[in-house]
Amino acid sequence: LVDHARVRCVEKRGGDARRVALDEALVVADAKSAELVALDDALKALAEIDPRRAEVVELRYFGGLSNEEVAEVLKVHTNTVTRDWNMARAWLYQQLTGSASN
Repeated sequence: LVDHARVRCVEKRGGDARRVALDEALVVADAKSAELVALDDALKALAEIDPRRAEVVELRYFGGLSNEEVAEVLKVHTNTVTRDWNMARAWLYQQLTGSASN
């Protein structure tokens, strides 16, 4: 049992990770950085339009809070958080992909 637990612990800590060249890792990091900057810009634009929805995104996505926890923090009903989350995700998706929903 102890050996089994050790194996699981190693796997959880990246035991099956593969080696990547530094150049390859930098290319991936640059792509992720560009995506993160685009997300930040879109989130700032959302905050100008609807600050509460932007805050819901920040608390859910970056803070890892549940709808119930966000509702408690913002002092609104859980249904309001659910609506705000759904609308904010749709709006951000449209901004990030450049697609217009008709």
